Amino acid sequence: MIKNYRTSFLGAVIASMLIGTAHLRAAEKPNSVLAFEHLASLVGEWKGTQGNTEITLIYTLTADGSALMEEFRPAGNATMITMFTVDGDHIIATHYCSAGNQPQMVTKAITEPLAKKLTFLLSRVTGLNTPADWHNTGLTITIEDNEHLTQVWTYEYKGKAGTNIFHFTRMR
Repeated sequence: MIKNYRTSFLGAVIASMLIGTAHLRAAEKPNSVLAFEHLASLVGEWKGTQGNTEITLIYTLTADGSALMEEFRPAGNATMITMFTVDGDHIIATHYCSAGNQPQMVTKAITEPLAKKLTFLLSRVTGLNTPADWHNTGLTITIEDNEHLTQVWTYEYKGKAGTNIFHFTRMR
């Protein structure tokens, strides 16, 4: 009887230590990793429209959870991919655009890991033939709640800036 009590007590102590260690590890994660994990909560399928065009977004974790892939699928048009990864105290978004270029956008140093908004600003663009070619210059993702998401994309074309706003609802 005493042996069973000791075994149970020892099991409870070990379990408490493991739970405490898990909480400690979460507290030790950098803000950028916590923000990436928050962004990864988007995994699933989303629907939205722009004008008369229906758009499907699909978020998938890949590379053993180190990259979040967004597939942007406008009906009747080419699919575009954006990859999100952590880099130090920032998150990087590299967009593989149907225009044939790849803008790389970066957040400022993450100070609020659970903020509703993440803003990415242009760092560099590969695959751009001339500065006048169409290219995205920024992205703001706002996680309104578990079921609603807004994206604001900024772009430049022939020296003029513009904005596209997309509202999405989670499908699954």
